[in-house]
Amino acid sequence: MTQQIGFAGQLYPEQMQEVASRGFKSVINNRPDYEEGAQQPTAAQVQAAAEAQGLSYVHQPVISGQITQENVEQFAKYINELPKPVLAFCRTGNRCNNLYQLAKQMDLLDD
Repeated sequence: MTQQIGFAGQLYPEQMQEVASRGFKSVINNRPDYEEGAQQPTAAQVQAAAEAQGLSYVHQPVISGQITQENVEQFAKYINELPKPVLAFCRTGNRCNNLYQLAKQMDLLDD
């Protein structure tokens, strides 16, 4: 976690107001829809709530334990282009952190 990016476990539509109030400008969702079943909110539900709070939103589904180079490159592109700070989330936050650390190791981040 840096001043430009934070990581979180599953976020819900009703939490987007708090995300915005904490100063985040963008949200990246790294969870595939229905990864954990029907109780997980869909990307579209989270996106609608995020955008209603003025947040930029990206859905980049990444399969846990199967991160590809393409996933890392796309994640880095989003981090570099989205308004900051960015809050990235997945089931626990670990997948997002792994994407970030790999992007950093590959020198793909502008910061």
